[in-house]
Amino acid sequence: MNNSSRKLINVGSRQLQAFLEVARLRSFAKAAEQVHLSPSGMSMLVKELEDQVGARLFDRTTRSVTLTDAGRRLQPVAQRIVAELRAIDDVIGGTEAAVRSRIDVAATPMVSASLLPEVISAFNQSHPQVQIHLADVDVSVVRQRILEGEADIGLGFFIKPALGLQRQPLCKFRLMRISPPGKGAGGLGPSQTWSSLAELPLISLPVDNPIQAVIEKHLARIGRAHEERPRMNLIGTLIAMVRAGRGHAIVPSFALEDCLRQGLKVSMLSNPTVHIELHVVSLRGTQPKLAATAFASAVKKAASRLPG
Repeated sequence: MNNSSRKLINVGSRQLQAFLEVARLRSFAKAAEQVHLSPSGMSMLVKELEDQVGARLFDRTTRSVTLTDAGRRLQPVAQRIVAELRAIDDVIGGTEAAVRSRIDVAATPMVSASLLPEVISAFNQSHPQVQIHLADVDVSVVRQRILEGEADIGLGFFIKPALGLQRQPLCKFRLMRISPPGKGAGGLGPSQTWSSLAELPLISLPVDNPIQAVIEKHLARIGRAHEERPRMNLIGTLIAMVRAGRGHAIVPSFALEDCLRQGLKVSMLSNPTVHIELHVVSLRGTQPKLAATAFASAVKKAASRLPG
């Protein structure tokens, strides 16, 4: 039989990548999570590949997934094809990026308002070819925009791992007490212990807010966890209510400059010193754009200048 009469195999990069992920992780469920697919979707892609090559690629039992002889022969060929397809994408994408690049960033409102304006301004000066599009949204929407491909990276306080997201700690912010201006000028004063909050009227974020979840653990030590108190959805509203004399609040130090501009009295909390970790998140199984990684580094550098 000559070469011209051979069967033409029609497979795409998705089937090959699915095959390689299952082979690497030896699990359809784990591979599906890596590429943000359902296990049934992953099985379908592998079945399509098996139909095209005319051979079973995996031996599957309830406890294990192993390559068949055909699967082992296909693996290096699939790796080479996928690598070549990525090289093509890099060549084309690199040409386009040389002319113009865009980063879509999703971040929680107070991070967007307090930390990102100066970062974006400085980044635009150092990377004039990059356009940054910022969406200031709730932390749940940050996750949604990443999962749906509407944002390259997200910034938020993801205290617990989130399904489908790859999260990396970016920087830490110390928790601080903010108080109404009262008599005399506001400003950053000496640190105060958590016990200083024992008798103060407090305004808080909602109990399901990840920042507030950490705060409540420490308020429990002074007998004030999950008590009835006014709760605001946004940190910006919380700050405004404190300025209006409605009570005191606990917020992360990324809001320090905004609090000082509004004349509030600010004290870092101690005994214990507590930090909240800001994460940069991206879609699990993908590699963020180089420009997005550079932007995340710029955020980290800016945050390091804040008191902590």
